[in-house]
Amino acid sequence: MPLRRMGRPGLIGMAARTAVVAGTATAVSGNVQRRQQSRAQDSQAQADADAQAQYAAQQQASAPAPAQAAPSENALLEQLNQLSQLHNAGVLSDTEFTAAKGKLLA
Repeated sequence: MPLRRMGRPGLIGMAARTAVVAGTATAVSGNVQRRQQSRAQDSQAQADADAQAQYAAQQQASAPAPAQAAPSENALLEQLNQLSQLHNAGVLSDTEFTAAKGKLLA
């Protein structure tokens, strides 16, 4: 039976240890890079959404005021706007919104 050397590892042991360390470092750096890319994409998507919201607000603010309608038309438009706001907020479902709008326009 061959005698085992004690002390420093041999050439094969040193190569194996180096391979394990290098592989672990590569895996960790890959995970870090993927996480950073994901965060960058999330922040870019949030920035795009903010820019779109700001643009829409500017467009709405700079839109010319509509011509004054008759008083009964103003009341109808106001009611339709209220229904639309409730629908957009999720208070009214699509079918409820459609039914209420039909009642107003009938």
